[in-house]
Amino acid sequence: MSFLKDMFSIFKKRELTLLESYKETNDVYTFVFEKDQDFIWRAGQYGLFSITHRAVKNGTKPFSIASTPSEKVVKITTRIGNTPSDYKQAMLELKQGMKMKVSGPVGAFYLDNSSPSLLVAGGIGITPIRSILTELETAKDVVERPIQVLYLDSHSSYLFKDELDEMAGRRPWIQVIYLDSREQLDQAISRFVNEYNNRGKYYAAGPKSLVESVSSHLQKNAITKQNIKKDAFFGY
Repeated sequence: MSFLKDMFSIFKKRELTLLESYKETNDVYTFVFEKDQDFIWRAGQYGLFSITHRAVKNGTKPFSIASTPSEKVVKITTRIGNTPSDYKQAMLELKQGMKMKVSGPVGAFYLDNSSPSLLVAGGIGITPIRSILTELETAKDVVERPIQVLYLDSHSSYLFKDELDEMAGRRPWIQVIYLDSREQLDQAISRFVNEYNNRGKYYAAGPKSLVESVSSHLQKNAITKQNIKKDAFFGY
């Protein structure tokens, strides 16, 4: 059923108008678009965003949506290095009032409503998790259960850190832990697994190599595939 919904939503394209863009860090940028009234997504899902102001090879790319519908904007955050692709160079050219197209939403990377949850983010993979935590802030029927975020960044340049800390401060059952090494990450995952095993749900977002490694680590610790959701980012 989820696959059919994704296929249907991919064919529906909307035009988004840029409200603003800004640097988060030296090589990470956020783009904020006006939200169509009927564009609804679940926190953690992604859209397929298309360049429209000029011709670009491979002009459509997937981006996790970092905002929630209740924020009334569509926010995407991405890494753009010193030698960007044609697509990301075109993104840097976007000015207020210019447009992109989006189809979707797509994906099943959203929280189970009742289980203890471990969310692992690698670098830019924090974007869908930022959306998930923000939705928990505004939802009316939230079930309080342990939610732990493990945020790995070897450069310690943690995106949305102030926001994440504030949200965790208002919800004692949410914990955000900042890590800078794989050894720390594996140890923290093992502690959660030892406490909740397959009663918990496990989520991993970030570069494909990290996501697959986390999934493998979980399965070696007897976590079933059914309890693992993955959001692998390509090209980072």
